[in-house]
Amino acid sequence: MSDKKPSIPVLFTKENYMWMLIGAAVVALGLLLMSGGKNEPNQFDYKVVYSFRRITLAPIVIVLGLLIEIYAIFKKPKKNADA
Repeated sequence: MSDKKPSIPVLFTKENYMWMLIGAAVVALGLLLMSGGKNEPNQFDYKVVYSFRRITLAPIVIVLGLLIEIYAIFKKPKKNADA
């Protein structure tokens, strides 16, 4: 009897995981851009809450990070010429 198990193809390579980490870092950067900014509890400042960084730049960076994640998931491993 042979104890050999059928080989399961690897879904993600090292390069896929690298792109996933890059995407996660870009999403985290977008979340950091969206947060922050001190606001006085007694006085609401529209310039702080509705700034360009929070309303426009941060969501664009987050969507860019999610697109990188999608690319990382769908990227196929390179075929070796030797194989």
